[in-house]
Amino acid sequence: MRDHIATLPPSQRTFSSVFLELAKEEALIENATGPLTFYQYVSTNEQLRNAANAAEQRLNEYGIESSMRLDVFQALKDAKAHIDSSGQKLTSEELRLVEKMLLEGKRNGLDLPEETREQLKILKKDLSNTCTEFSKNFNEEKGTILFTRQELNGVPEDVIKGYNKRTAEDGTELFVVTFKTPDIMPVFKHAHDPETRKRALQASESKLEINVPLLTKALDLRRRLAALMNYKTWADYVEEDKMIKTGDAVKDFLGDLRVKLTPVGLKERDALLKIKNVRHTKFGYYDNAFVEESLDLDDNLVKEYFPVGVVVPAILQIYQELLGVRFRDSTANASLWHPDFLGDVYLDLYPRENKYSHAAVWGLIQGYLKDDGTRNYPVAAMVANLAKPTPDRPALMRHDDAVTFMHEMGHVFHGLLSRTTFGRFHGTQVARDFVEAPSQMLENWCWEPQVLKRISSHYKTGEPLSNQLIEKLIKSRYVNIGLFSLRQLFFGLFDLKVHTEKFDGQVDYSKLWCDMREDISLVKTGDQITPGQGSFGHIVGGYDAGYYGYLYSQVFSADMYHAVFSKDPMNHASDLPYLGQRYRKEILLPGGSRDEMESLKSFLGRAPSSDAFLKSILGSSHGVVPSSANL
Repeated sequence: MRDHIATLPPSQRTFSSVFLELAKEEALIENATGPLTFYQYVSTNEQLRNAANAAEQRLNEYGIESSMRLDVFQALKDAKAHIDSSGQKLTSEELRLVEKMLLEGKRNGLDLPEETREQLKILKKDLSNTCTEFSKNFNEEKGTILFTRQELNGVPEDVIKGYNKRTAEDGTELFVVTFKTPDIMPVFKHAHDPETRKRALQASESKLEINVPLLTKALDLRRRLAALMNYKTWADYVEEDKMIKTGDAVKDFLGDLRVKLTPVGLKERDALLKIKNVRHTKFGYYDNAFVEESLDLDDNLVKEYFPVGVVVPAILQIYQELLGVRFRDSTANASLWHPDFLGDVYLDLYPRENKYSHAAVWGLIQGYLKDDGTRNYPVAAMVANLAKPTPDRPALMRHDDAVTFMHEMGHVFHGLLSRTTFGRFHGTQVARDFVEAPSQMLENWCWEPQVLKRISSHYKTGEPLSNQLIEKLIKSRYVNIGLFSLRQLFFGLFDLKVHTEKFDGQVDYSKLWCDMREDISLVKTGDQITPGQGSFGHIVGGYDAGYYGYLYSQVFSADMYHAVFSKDPMNHASDLPYLGQRYRKEILLPGGSRDEMESLKSFLGRAPSSDAFLKSILGSSHGVVPSSANL
């Protein structure tokens, strides 16, 4: 197709023959290759995972080659000139397509001299392969750490029963703990012995030391690329196509938050240190201890009310009511097709070896309008790592797991309910610093009393959470929110620093990681420098110079929820279907086909404000009344 476009005479280079044909090609390639490369994250077959990984590398190289064709870029310019001279009227989405494709050409260096373009091509391929190798190591990490039964004192018994066992040479029984969340998190939260927690944390931080040289190489390549393309920093290159626009704006946003949050975090840290001094030998993860002590809230007791088999269908039912949709099990009956069909979703909920170790959603197939006027329906896969059942108990979720499931299903529905003409704008393909906002907003439902009643059912009695437990759980939401937010700030500021500063000579990124973590998040490194950056998957997974987006998008998510839904989130009031439909229409349906700020203004009826966000992290527990901040 690109060869054909490149040979078109200038007089035949139009919106339809150039922009439209390239958009069709994009969608076909994405939908053919998305399912193939997905195997590397979930397949139990090593050969298939390796093949998917190799395929992604080849596809990335093809994408770099095709995106840097000067003859195709010239065809785009000629087609734009034809649109302007002919006075052709395009839809708003078509105009956005023209704008984005031309911007991509500039960002790919196609306005630069040939020698520079060739250098860019070589560096881009090297960067792509380096990031793919980093991700492969991340996905296939299978490290373990061994503990005796005494060292695991305090860890819930049902968790310990799920660990594999090994016998040491001296006959001691050892428990094999992986670094998957259901295994390692209970050690962090509940092990009484500080040395156990320390050893677990240091091992977890070091589990992907193999990635340290790969990240160092990737950061160097990005600096060289930014310089060749005449951007001050890699962050300025990345932010150009986002809502925030510049690296300096990110620095201002994170810096302002740090000033506001550090006093809160210091106050919370002092409270936790007091607990540590009083209960040093008994309690482990002091954040958890603070919740137990101040609210009399036992995380293990709460977990008993969240069996996976209850929570998952209950949350799906809430989504159905809120957004006016219906789920059907396509495996039970192959003839469930319906005229209002929206798309398919696959759920992969439990951990296994060599599987992607966190929670995420992949849009396997894009939705778009086909030539014959029918729709190409989207397909999404939601991958998680919930705890497995034990001989004594069904699979149980922590409340945090329920919040995460609600969040990830928000991404699913962003894909299923989007209706765009072009695949490149479908669903979650919005500005990266807005993509989390819709899902973050939907997390709020998991803190509403009426919803907590619906999604909870004790695995023995079937009783929902009591009003007393619900009240305590809701009060725990913002406990130590300052320290949590400072941790997010640390990730964002580390990401920003390595993508904006010019480092001279050899850089010890492991030391930088530990020093910044201690300085920003107020968590001491201890007696060992750990290469935690090797496990920072976001930095090679599309969030390079973009981790700030999690906090930035919370500004919008908080505003949307508190302005529109908070007064009556789920009680079937007469206007609820209207609110859900309004959310579908203004936020989910357009995807990236219009400017994200326009979508927000249409939904809110005004420009967004940071008041709700700042109040949630500063005012809920500390009585701080914030003022509006510039967005």
